[in-house]
Amino acid sequence: MLFNSLQFVVFFPTVVLLFFLLPHRFRWLLLLAASYVFYGAWKVEFLLLLIGSSVFDWLIGLGMSRQSTRQGRRPWLIASLVCQLGLLGFFKYYNFFVESGVEFFASIGMPVDWHTLSIVLPVGISFYTFQSLSYTIDLYRGLYPAERHAGIFGLYVAFFPQLVAGPIERAQHLLPQFRKVQHWDWHRIRWGLLQMLVGFWKKLVLADRLSLYVKEVYSSPDSYPGVPMWTATYFFALQVYCDFGGYSDIAIGSARVLGFDLMTNFRRPYLADSFKAFWDRWHISLTTWFRDYVYFPAGGSRKGTLRTYLNILGLFTLCGLWHGARWNCVLWGTANGVYLVAGQVTGDLQRRFSQVTGLVKLPLVRKVFNVLLTFHLFVLSLMIWRSGSLPEAGFNIRQAFALGGEATGKPPIAPFELGIALLGLLALLVYEIFQERHDSELLAELEARPAWVRWPVYYALGFSLLLFGVFELKEFVYFQF
Repeated sequence: MLFNSLQFVVFFPTVVLLFFLLPHRFRWLLLLAASYVFYGAWKVEFLLLLIGSSVFDWLIGLGMSRQSTRQGRRPWLIASLVCQLGLLGFFKYYNFFVESGVEFFASIGMPVDWHTLSIVLPVGISFYTFQSLSYTIDLYRGLYPAERHAGIFGLYVAFFPQLVAGPIERAQHLLPQFRKVQHWDWHRIRWGLLQMLVGFWKKLVLADRLSLYVKEVYSSPDSYPGVPMWTATYFFALQVYCDFGGYSDIAIGSARVLGFDLMTNFRRPYLADSFKAFWDRWHISLTTWFRDYVYFPAGGSRKGTLRTYLNILGLFTLCGLWHGARWNCVLWGTANGVYLVAGQVTGDLQRRFSQVTGLVKLPLVRKVFNVLLTFHLFVLSLMIWRSGSLPEAGFNIRQAFALGGEATGKPPIAPFELGIALLGLLALLVYEIFQERHDSELLAELEARPAWVRWPVYYALGFSLLLFGVFELKEFVYFQF
């Protein structure tokens, strides 16, 4: 079921109403059933896989709880890793590695007869697999006791607001909330609905409209050299952010309506002034997952400078692979790792440059310069990610720098649609700069204002969504992961 579907418009209010009408002891059952209906609306086979994966790790947790040492818990952890990563590897990467192997052996004159399979990637498998694994890894580390209630654990893995595309939650944060008695709180509910409204606005008014331009240019890149290719890539960067950031807002807002707090997943990443700051703000639940369960166990920054840089590059290469079973996604991840390492290597040089040029005395100018540099480098890497293959990425980059070329394709988007998109992006920029300067959530501040201030904003958001939203039931970008 999609957030931006009529099904969800009926589904969500029904779940909220029943949730607050039911006694607390039955609410977990309602939420679990609702979550399975929400997920099973895509395909029943996907639901069976989700349930089987949840039951397996719940049993793993019970097995770990009977062991008092890490050594005793290690076989259970290995079983969880093999099962969850095995499922993820099979559904998401089997064909990728088979095709890559066939191409490699053919290139060295040793053709092999390996066959791909007709595999449908289960929606959200990358997200719920990582969430389940964080539970078993933390149990192994002794950070949290095993969850003995099978239904509560199933709800932890399948909680419908964040099931399909995160945020990827941790057991320590989410599991205790399912046992807490939630009461009807109109202030909290209004805040959650407002956050959902903002998320729908980002998705339907901006992301889906920008996607029209992006899809037209990237489907015929030979017809759009120079400025149109750059424009499409800038729009893709903004589309991905509005699409996934919008999804996160809807997820966090819908959970808040029910009384649950989910972690922040985005914190104005395009206003970051370095790549370290960028990845501290972009898809926070995923980057912290990789940090805690991959980077730190690999040594982090504790084993010397060279090892630190290699760990960073390895981490971002894995992050790229997580984002897609294609070599251009892997290269995109590696490129961002290179950006991060380069930022650390040139740190002293950047400081000397600021001193020599006098930028050190102009903090705002230096901030704007660093923000623009970080954003443009990320946009360039997205050109690799958005392309269908490495050769196509190379061609698209050449097209972007063919500034003297003439576009031969039709206008990618109507002038009216383009104007709406640009006005919407301007509004989003003002919204985010305000939050950045005040280091606060504008929605929270708005909720503290009098009704005569709040309600015009609510109406403006609602009417602009109805008037300018693209209601074509487009999936969220990160569903493919």
